[in-house]
Amino acid sequence: MSKEIDFIKKRRSVRKFRKLPVTDEQVTRLLEAAMAAPSAVAKDPWRFIVVRRPEHLRTIAGFLPNGGFLPDADVGIIVCGDLDAAHSNSLSYLLQDCSAAIENLLLAASALDLGACWLGVHPREDRIENISKFCKLPENIIPVAVIAIGVPAIAPDPRTRYNPAYVRSEKWQ
Repeated sequence: MSKEIDFIKKRRSVRKFRKLPVTDEQVTRLLEAAMAAPSAVAKDPWRFIVVRRPEHLRTIAGFLPNGGFLPDADVGIIVCGDLDAAHSNSLSYLLQDCSAAIENLLLAASALDLGACWLGVHPREDRIENISKFCKLPENIIPVAVIAIGVPAIAPDPRTRYNPAYVRSEKWQ
């Protein structure tokens, strides 16, 4: 096993958290990592809403069928994209850029010994609408995901889902 990329294999979705705080400094470091992601033409269309109030986390969890654990996290970060800022005002570029930022955030959480889980919002219209209304988002701001973050109550083993059957050489056939 290659030690150079073990930190990537350590990143796992965590849905059980201890009742311990995530500091403001840790949140800033997570957001710095997120915003270090690549972005089409360096447009950086990502925008973030940091949610700490338990009642807000409960409300947001109600919009996400698989988000029942969100209120147990100390922090939720709603990752949004600004369609007006995206390369060519393209939703596709916005989603790619935000996804790169999300992965950086998830890797940073693991590096900081925090647990995190990506909860999808886009492309589910009901989720987009509910979060947009709750957060009072302008029309050009698209919610992409909610990331639950906290001190993990469990430590899943590192892993990869590498499958050589998913790899082709030079061409498909």
